[in-house]
Amino acid sequence: MAKLPRYLFPSDYMADPAAHVFNGKLFVYPSHDWEAGAAFDDDGGHFQMKDYHVLSFDDVENDDAIDHGVILDVSQVPWAEKQMWDSDVVEKDGKYYLIFSAKDYNGVFHLGVAIADRPEGPFVPQEHPIRGAYSIDPCVFKDDDGQVYCYYGGLWGGQLQWNVAPSVLCDSAEEAKVDLGPAPDRKTQLFTTPDTPALPSLMARMSDDLLQFAEAPRRVLVIDKDGQPLKAGDPHRFFEASWMHKYQGKYYFSYSTGDSHYLCYAIGDSPYGPFTYQGVILEPVVGWTTHHCIVEYKGQWYLLYHDCVPSNDVTHLRSLKVQRLYYNEDGTIKPVVNE
Repeated sequence: MAKLPRYLFPSDYMADPAAHVFNGKLFVYPSHDWEAGAAFDDDGGHFQMKDYHVLSFDDVENDDAIDHGVILDVSQVPWAEKQMWDSDVVEKDGKYYLIFSAKDYNGVFHLGVAIADRPEGPFVPQEHPIRGAYSIDPCVFKDDDGQVYCYYGGLWGGQLQWNVAPSVLCDSAEEAKVDLGPAPDRKTQLFTTPDTPALPSLMARMSDDLLQFAEAPRRVLVIDKDGQPLKAGDPHRFFEASWMHKYQGKYYFSYSTGDSHYLCYAIGDSPYGPFTYQGVILEPVVGWTTHHCIVEYKGQWYLLYHDCVPSNDVTHLRSLKVQRLYYNEDGTIKPVVNE
């Protein structure tokens, strides 16, 4: 019997897990770290991932992972140049859709789509990215009625602050007239005005063919118990790594706080929110961000995430981990400890 938490794939560096149950097995879609020799910077320039693998398990607590190999390489994507960051997969009508983030030849992050006949891939990319989908870290959530929603966005190197029109982030036309300044200044503004509302992640319902957004992106509003949006200076505000799951009819939006390194969550009554902040699931791990996913498999809930312990955090190469996740009677999540 394995001791949890445990590393899922010690033979290679993987990060940013997205886990789903397909055909009775647990499939994990991570990003794939490698030592590219790029200099470390706050915008993630050293994360030069160039392909995706998929891992599968019959028993995620004890079995060795089955690595199904490369399911998509950046050289196969016509519009993408580099930095294949986080991805997620959703099934519909027997097809599997990989929603991924990568930089185009102008250095801008977009979300793209690739399609496969099996969860193991290989995935065939679309010629163009999703229209109007910028930034990183997509999570694709399939609700009980079959509707699919994409949650996405990341600050700093994730470029959310550069590519989102002010009108998307505001509640009124008057508020939308506020000048955010040129793109390079927005990163500084976000963290020098701590009492302003935090910049939220975005979400949109996807079209029936899962190739585009069916609506304009909306902000994912995280509010406190008084109904007020979390502030930019709050260490528990959104930074990146959106994840959505459902438990007992409620929608759980979880995310990484980035530079403050917490894994937090909020609960709502609709996939559109708003989501009321609940607390911290996981304290900071060794490494940059606490990127994660939450999944139920064979009657047990699991938290998957990564840290940099095996690489000694020298090169910021990350390794996947798993541990059990539990709920309190009121539906709140019991915090877990990384060991």
